[in-house]
Amino acid sequence: MVKGIDEAAVPSDGQSSGVGTRVILQNEFATLVYHPRFRIVHHTFHRPVPTEIFRAVLTRGVELLEQRGATKWLSDDRGNTALHPDDAKWSMGEWTERASAAGWRFWAVVLPDMALGRASMRRFLKHHIERGLRVRVFEQPEDALRWLEAPEATSSDED
Repeated sequence: MVKGIDEAAVPSDGQSSGVGTRVILQNEFATLVYHPRFRIVHHTFHRPVPTEIFRAVLTRGVELLEQRGATKWLSDDRGNTALHPDDAKWSMGEWTERASAAGWRFWAVVLPDMALGRASMRRFLKHHIERGLRVRVFEQPEDALRWLEAPEATSSDED
């Protein structure tokens, strides 16, 4: 386990997917939760994320795709900025291949608040749409979660 990251079960928070929601990783930079009812992996970056934490969050998330048969991911990147080029290369290459092989099919994204991060993220969205991933962009994570919970979570766009 990466220093500064805790794993714990949490009770329902009353949110739409709250029943059984588990906090997998949590620290000052990021939180990773799993919504078992809808098999959704959900990360939140609270601030710009160092390489070690970024890769730990995405790696643990892809393990959930593999182990739990999850096909949906919610990325709440409002607190993040542009990734380091090495992290971008890793996530678009090695990590994407692993996530795709595990069955990742739907990606709901809340873009970074910072303009540099938003611009950088659009490149990732385009890359994944071209690979056949169903992608939607949202302003709020609650809306993104509702889309992923819906059985018809099938439309794709990059706006």
